[in-house]
Parts: sequence; structure tokens; C-alpha cells
Amino acid sequence: MTDAPEHTGAGLELVGYHDIDGKAAFKLALQVVGDRWYLYATHFWETEISIFDVTDPADMQLVGSIADPEHAAPAQVQVGDGILIEGLEHRSIPWGGSPDRPTDEGVRIWDVADPVSPTLLGHWHTGDHGVHRNHYVGGRYVHLAAHRPGFDGNIYVILDIADPSVPIEVGRWFLPEQYIGAGERPATRISFHGPPYVHGDRAYLGYGHGGVVIVDISDLTNPVMVSRLELGAAFNSMIAMHTAVPVPSRDLLLVNTEAIAELSQEAYNVAGIVDIADETAPRLISLLPIPVPGPDADYPNYSRRGGRFGPHNQHHPQDGDPHLFQSADLVFMTWFNAGLRVYDISDPYLPREIAWYLPDDPTVRRGMLPKSALVTQSEDVLVDARGNIFFTDKNHGLHAVRLTAR
Repeated sequence: MTDAPEHTGAGLELVGYHDIDGKAAFKLALQVVGDRWYLYATHFWETEISIFDVTDPADMQLVGSIADPEHAAPAQVQVGDGILIEGLEHRSIPWGGSPDRPTDEGVRIWDVADPVSPTLLGHWHTGDHGVHRNHYVGGRYVHLAAHRPGFDGNIYVILDIADPSVPIEVGRWFLPEQYIGAGERPATRISFHGPPYVHGDRAYLGYGHGGVVIVDISDLTNPVMVSRLELGAAFNSMIAMHTAVPVPSRDLLLVNTEAIAELSQEAYNVAGIVDIADETAPRLISLLPIPVPGPDADYPNYSRRGGRFGPHNQHHPQDGDPHLFQSADLVFMTWFNAGLRVYDISDPYLPREIAWYLPDDPTVRRGMLPKSALVTQSEDVLVDARGNIFFTDKNHGLHAVRLTAR
């Protein structure tokens, strides 16, 4: 364990920290092989995936890496059945990209039966900007938020990897206004952020300015919309709807937008609970409480302290993966400059915050963002079945904490 930043918080205790040689990790995926637990992490400012042995989270070991194409952005990784799915897209200008530096994109498929020495099996290209998010829990099909020619923004794509050397698109779904083959662009840009979250024959989509969409995928070649919940201009921030994670045992859907503008200079970013008992008529029933600064904070609220403030990523149980933490009552979510937040939703009409962990602000800038102030920007969170909570930051290393309060 390398020295972790000091922190404030309640209900969460530090277990371990890895500085990643001064790099900042982003999206996380977990694989267990034998008695060893491995974490795969993309990066913000470097084109690679780091591989950690987190069997002992108090002594996390960096044991390998996967090199990515120069100038590409490895947006997400997912692991199932010994296969790692890596999404690649063109790096955007705010993240150091440039149209003068073309790069590769799409989905790369890796054999990770040897968890520290992956073998590339195949590469599928979108023919456009690339893939932002993906959902994969093993098996034959990968579910993507992908940018395809002829469309404005990302759409939902289903990929068949039965032969991983020749991946095939077998299905897609999009909002009609996204199709720009005729040359017209919608007045409001709609892009599926994702990832799609698949449970049974349903896909739950956080569809940006399109709201929350439930899709019937019983016929993978012909996805059909079941319902759509539009949250309106009041909640349509720059990215708008980011994530939709179902809680099937309770007919609930956990949703959130993503904060983008620093100093909260955009529409309010929402994290809340949607009732889907009648899936044809989803309804928002509550909002998660806004994080409040600790009693010793030298700022009155998080909105004005610098950087981004608002929800970003939730822990994804991955449809019952036995190595990931499963709960119908707890939500783990990163809130950028408010760190990591944990919510009890046992009463879905009255969710309450039960724990939080805020690392001290970075002292060394590892990347280009945030611009307004060098503050903590907690990004992704993954909770393993042992109760270890891993989370990342734009300018910190990898944290591991555990919940002490319920």
C-alpha cells in the first residue's frame, strides 16, 4: 500500500491505496481466477489498461498492462467468462485529442484466461467515432453505446462475438431523430451515453437527452422500445441521462445524469429512483440527497468549490456476477468533487446517505482537468463480493475502502 491522500468522511474506512506510478485510473472491471482477484483499469491520460492483483486490497499489486493505440481513449472495460471487452474511441479535444491525430476505435476482444498476459482475439470497428460504454457479463453478445455512420451521437448496438475474430453487429436501436442519412440534424443533440444494462430480455438505457429508455431485446435482431421516460429541460444537463441500473427484485431503476460543467454551470444533475412496476409507464419517485460538505470544510457547498460536482458512475452488479457486491438496498456512487457516496434505498421514497469518503485534493496535476481548481474528482466505483470498494480519480491513484456503517 502506497501512501494515500488524507481524507474526510464517515462510515467508510481506508483499506489500501495504489499511486499507479503517478497515473490516474478511470473505468474498472473485475475478474477472479482461482484464488486471485484481478482489477482491470483504463486510464484518463495514458493509452493503456493497467492490471492489478487486488487479492489483498491492503497491498494492491500492479502486475501487468495492455497497450492501446496511440491517441485513443480506452473508455471502458468489462470482463466475463475469461473474455475482456475493451471500448475504444477517438480522444476528444478537452481530453487532449486532436483531429490532426487520427487513431483507432471500436471494440477489442481479449482472452484473459491468463489474467496478466491477455491475448487479442478480435477487433470490431464502428467506422466512426468509436465505442463509449459497453455491457458484457460473458457469453455470446456484447451490448454497446457506439457511434455508427449515418447517425448523430451514439446508438445502442448488439454485437455477436461467437467468433471473436469476426465480430458481427446483429441488432441496433436508436431514436428516429438520430438518423441523419438524409442530411438533417436534430435541434437537440441526442446521444446514448450508456452503458446499456441488460437483464433477461430487457435493456435499460441511459440515453442522454433522450431520457431513460427500456428496450425489449427478446429478438436481438429487432429491439423494440417498451417505454421512455423524459425528464425534461430542468434535468437536461450537458450529458443528461448517463446511467440506468435495474433492481429487478424491487421493480426499481437507479438513474443518474453526469455533471460536466465545472462550478455547476449547467442544468441540475439528478440521481434518483424510478418505479418500473409498470414498465410501460416508468415514474420518478425520489431523488438521492445532495452531498453536504463536512463540518470542517472551508466551502459552503460543493457546487462552488471547483471542478465538477454531481453524480457520475454507480457500482454495477453486472446482473448477479457472484464476484461483485449484490444489494437491493445500497447504492454506491461517485460525485466528482464530493468523492464517494453510499445510499440506503430500503425506503425508495426516502433514500438516505449513510456514508461518504472524500480524499484530500490532489497536490500534483496528473492531467488536463479539472480547469477551475485542482480538486478531487472521483470517477468510477466497483464493489467486490468481499465488500471492498475500489474507486478512481482524475488526479489520484486507486483507492480501496470498506463500509463500516449501515
